[in-house]
Amino acid sequence: MTGSDMDVFFQSRRYCIAALLLAGLLGLSQAQTPQRTVLVVGDSLSAEYGLARGTGWVTLLEQRLAKEKPGTRVVNASISGETTFGGRSRLAALLAQHQPTHVILELGGNDALRGLSLDATRANLEWMTQQSRKAGARVLLLGMQMPPNYGADYAKRFEGLYAQVARAEKAGLVPFFLKGVADGPDPTRLFQPDRIHPTAEAQPLMLGNVWPELKKLL
Repeated sequence: MTGSDMDVFFQSRRYCIAALLLAGLLGLSQAQTPQRTVLVVGDSLSAEYGLARGTGWVTLLEQRLAKEKPGTRVVNASISGETTFGGRSRLAALLAQHQPTHVILELGGNDALRGLSLDATRANLEWMTQQSRKAGARVLLLGMQMPPNYGADYAKRFEGLYAQVARAEKAGLVPFFLKGVADGPDPTRLFQPDRIHPTAEAQPLMLGNVWPELKKLL
């Protein structure tokens, strides 16, 4: 091999090594950068109230996404006791910080438990949906229902406001987040002693209600 041939050989080798290193760095960057981010803004139903850490439906969602939709990051920004007013006050900062591709809104139950204005609850959900969409995220609303002891008219109006917001804002909708949990023959079986917060056994059922609708948005 002549000196000229040696130069070409080593130069080609350097290019190959550089190309491999670049490809490796790009692959590492892609692996570390999530393809999508799901932001969950909810109350105690999503904040693992009364449950062992890592057993709530949001953690189960994260595990399922890791298997079925790799490259998805889940951010759980849920706070026990949160209302739609509280969620509204926090949302802008959450959108700016996490830049989600998808937002799950699980709020409103505490509004009803406190007897807050249904019009205000609907307006807050509409605003949060609008702001999430403006930030480039697709939105999924998790609907709730109230026990009949709150009055048939109030319960009906409360249940209907989620569908109203979903239609108006073109958002995804889970009609009743606690379907199969709170409407069974024994409505207390899957609840903690406070009869408000579902047990660990109920969490897969809750995820089962969310997953089909979220999958459509993914």
